[in-house]
Amino acid sequence: MDRAQLPLNALRAFEAAARHLNFTRAGIELHVSQGAVSHQVAQLERRLGTRLFHRLPRGLALTDEGHALVPVVAEAFDRVAATLDQYAGGRFREALKVGVVGTFATGWLLPRLGAFARAFPAIDLRISTNNNRVDLAGEALDYAIRFGDGAWHGTHAEPLLAAPLAPLCAPATAQRLRAPADLLSERLLRSYRADEWALWFGAAGVAAPVLRGPMFDSSALMATAAAAGQGVALAPPSMFARELAAELLVQPFALAVDAGRYWLTRLMSRPESDAMQRFREWLSTEITASEAR
Repeated sequence: MDRAQLPLNALRAFEAAARHLNFTRAGIELHVSQGAVSHQVAQLERRLGTRLFHRLPRGLALTDEGHALVPVVAEAFDRVAATLDQYAGGRFREALKVGVVGTFATGWLLPRLGAFARAFPAIDLRISTNNNRVDLAGEALDYAIRFGDGAWHGTHAEPLLAAPLAPLCAPATAQRLRAPADLLSERLLRSYRADEWALWFGAAGVAAPVLRGPMFDSSALMATAAAAGQGVALAPPSMFARELAAELLVQPFALAVDAGRYWLTRLMSRPESDAMQRFREWLSTEITASEAR
């Protein structure tokens, strides 16, 4: 079908009628009469050569053909609306959707978002947080920042930041800790990654205990529990610099172990947009600067 001949008004009338299953309510939404909506839909049906609605005494019901057309038309209008929104304020803003594991979001990215916005005012950065389990395709993400070994199927992963793990706890708890073996008498807070405490105790030369403490899907939440005196967390001190500086948390032992790092990931099938490239380069520059400091 020639784009110049697309029946846009009829498609809009059909989409509104499909949501309301009522021509009158669709007309109220579109600020036209019930008759105008009915006429537009009938015109579309004639053009397609098929019925889209069953006309019932009390409203409408979609035919099978109508059901098939609804999601296509709705998605098309949503995409047009989203694109037009990017021109708010008289200039184009490119949307960039990034999923970020919560600990990195609060411990590193959040304090720097203002600097990114000032450097790239034309990029509409949209952040969603997760617990390291993320579906790039299903959530329509351009990037995901996650913690691990970089091996995610179908994903290009670029290393961002090392994040060795060390015990973190409240100051009162730290007063009881003189040697790594003293941790055996404390409640050890657990990540869903079950081998981390065993890795740390192995590096410390202490037989790892059987862990029975609470399990968390977020290092940020686990560190909050540790700061409240609920136990000892094994987490990356680099993500809790503010809490350590304020002495809300204490790192009782210098020993830290490498159980992974933070990665910037995208689908291999997803080409980099200009906004994605700028964000990746900005991250690299900021991380280099922070490591130098």
